Amino acid sequence: MENNRVPNDKIKLAAISAFGLEAIVKRELNDIGFQDVTADNGWMYFGAGIQDIPKVNINLRCADRVMLIMGQFEAYSFEELFDKTYELNWENWIDKDGKFTVKGKSIKSKLYSTPDCQAIVKKAVSKKLCEHYDVEWMPETGAEYTILISIHKDVATVSIDTTGAREGLFKRGYREKSTEAPLKETMAAALVKLSYWNKDRILYDPLCGSGTIAIEAALIGRNIAPGLNRTFASMGWKAVKDEYWKNAKIEARKNIDFDADIKIYASDINPKAIKIAQENAIEAGVDDCIEFFVKDVNKIIEPMCPYGILITNPPYGDRIGEVEEIQKIHKRLGRVFGKDRTWSCYVITSVETFEKDFGRKADRKRKLFNGDVRVDYYQYYGERPSKE
Repeated sequence: MENNRVPNDKIKLAAISAFGLEAIVKRELNDIGFQDVTADNGWMYFGAGIQDIPKVNINLRCADRVMLIMGQFEAYSFEELFDKTYELNWENWIDKDGKFTVKGKSIKSKLYSTPDCQAIVKKAVSKKLCEHYDVEWMPETGAEYTILISIHKDVATVSIDTTGAREGLFKRGYREKSTEAPLKETMAAALVKLSYWNKDRILYDPLCGSGTIAIEAALIGRNIAPGLNRTFASMGWKAVKDEYWKNAKIEARKNIDFDADIKIYASDINPKAIKIAQENAIEAGVDDCIEFFVKDVNKIIEPMCPYGILITNPPYGDRIGEVEEIQKIHKRLGRVFGKDRTWSCYVITSVETFEKDFGRKADRKRKLFNGDVRVDYYQYYGERPSKE
């Protein structure tokens, strides 16, 4: 049985990602400095030090959250689940007044009742902490800890959410307002990272909504850490010292490229959406990188220049009720950007007729999930400038 012993030892963390983004999150972890990363069902496991909890939370762009792995073991009975959970070193992480809740899931396992598993884990943790702190009950008035019991094929993984159960890593803090059916920030960042865009090329989103894709691209181009201006659950843990957060933020600020000359354009037919997007860009500190303007995508005649990158999330589902209207947008994108072979086009949608509407088969199609919606990311590779 694996067990995170004490905070001063090497610990085990896991970054959780949406389906289809595992490779890009693993690459992000490699770039941050973690080379030995193993992936399993959307969880990217890696060894770290406690000082890395702030570093990973602040810098990851495409993961949903970062979990502290307390232990992994086989569990075929509730008694076994209780005993092995009790053996873990909860006292090294949860303070005397710590408030802890337990969430759970069980797949293809003998212990299939999630509520019962959660109750057993809660009872085991409570007993261990009460004995350690010599109290009859835990007041649970202090810092918050969300414990996750995940059982897959009778192997239990017990972890604590370092990010925050209510606000995953997609909550950057800049999007106080949004348009209907927004794209998560983590997904928007992934769309940019899966493209050929870099800070030396023009990027355009002609259906920008609240501006998430454009803003995430600007943050990437400037190398601004996405979690630099937000809070995390583990900020309240005594085991994760304040100096670790301070040092991680200082390092992140040093890495910002303020001199990057970034040209991003974003438009939408809705003036209110553009106003919201502009406010979000200001809040994110990248308003000087993006030019927002009101424009009906169906009235775009030609690309603004050669060798650009189009990344967009057209309406689908209930945002536009008529299928014909959605297909009209797809066809316009194909006529304007698809026929200019210097442009690379990246479009995420759940509409299965997209390739037919666009007028061309994608060079690559990647299956993803935007929240609970199954979508495809259509990738069309254009020519590159000769200097590249």
